[in-house]
Amino acid sequence: MYKIIGNDGKPYGPAAAEQVREWIAQGRVDNRTAVLPAGAAEWTFIGLLPEFAPHFSGSPPVISPPKQNAVSSNNTNGFATAGLIFGILSCICCCGCPFNILGLVFSIIALVQINGQAQKQAGWGLALAGLICSAASLLFNFGLGIFQLALTPANVSWHCGAI
Repeated sequence: MYKIIGNDGKPYGPAAAEQVREWIAQGRVDNRTAVLPAGAAEWTFIGLLPEFAPHFSGSPPVISPPKQNAVSSNNTNGFATAGLIFGILSCICCCGCPFNILGLVFSIIALVQINGQAQKQAGWGLALAGLICSAASLLFNFGLGIFQLALTPANVSWHCGAI
């Protein structure tokens, strides 16, 4: 007796071997159909079972081992996300500080972590964008501060003498 998961995702069976052979002949079952033989602990492909393999043309399906670092490659570095958020906030807010400093720090930490890991982690572009936004905001605010100091009336009175 066999249980089968059909192409529609629904379970069928228990069915006898003759019924399964009829389904194969009708094209309702192919060599990659999931099957659970009676007494088995795990599901397998029907094309791998010796009693049904001759009914399929070609070689049985190949089962490859799961990729171990597939899960870790989908996660994004948290420091990269934080660096981008602070970089954007530093550009939006009028003073930029402390967001530009935090954006620089988090982005640099993220880039070091991403480049130093054997398993690649997503977020390099986020960290770079956060670094650029934060550095641009810091330079702009620094330049604006210098400009404001140069134009203050207190500085002008020092050069012109006391009134």
